[in-house]
Amino acid sequence: MTDAPRYADCPVIEVAVLIDAPPAAVWELVSDPGLPARFSSEFKGARWVGGADGPAPGNRFEGSNEHPAIGAWTSHCTVVECEPERVFAFTVGDLDGVQPSSAWKYTLTAEGAGTRVRQSMRLGPGRSHLSTVIEAMPDREVELVAGRMRDLRQSMSDNLNGVKALAEAEAAHA
Repeated sequence: MTDAPRYADCPVIEVAVLIDAPPAAVWELVSDPGLPARFSSEFKGARWVGGADGPAPGNRFEGSNEHPAIGAWTSHCTVVECEPERVFAFTVGDLDGVQPSSAWKYTLTAEGAGTRVRQSMRLGPGRSHLSTVIEAMPDREVELVAGRMRDLRQSMSDNLNGVKALAEAEAAHA
């Protein structure tokens, strides 16, 4: 991938943090799709749908989002990988209902008495709200993708730092 990715490149971001808490404690936090709302200005929350009541492959949830440039929208998400205390991954449906507009994944690895958590996300290949902005301003695609990736990286870092604070506070009281 180049330093100037385009949307069709399906760019990926990954952030990681070492948390001084065991994987079981961290898992309870990262497998709750609504938790990142506590640390995000864009993501407002999530709820399980279709009879689902927790993480499992095939289970679905809806996420509520709001961005000053786009407005409010609902994301339709499907859990694609769920291995307790190791992996929680989901895709977000695209605007056309054909392919994922993004894929998100948490990977937990025991490291000593703690847990290394990696959160990654991939844009595309399906259409998203970013796609519609790019379609309106195709000459600014590289700038728009870079800006979105920068914002998402910051949001993911804020999320993992929030998970770290919660898990370590809980571990200190256990």
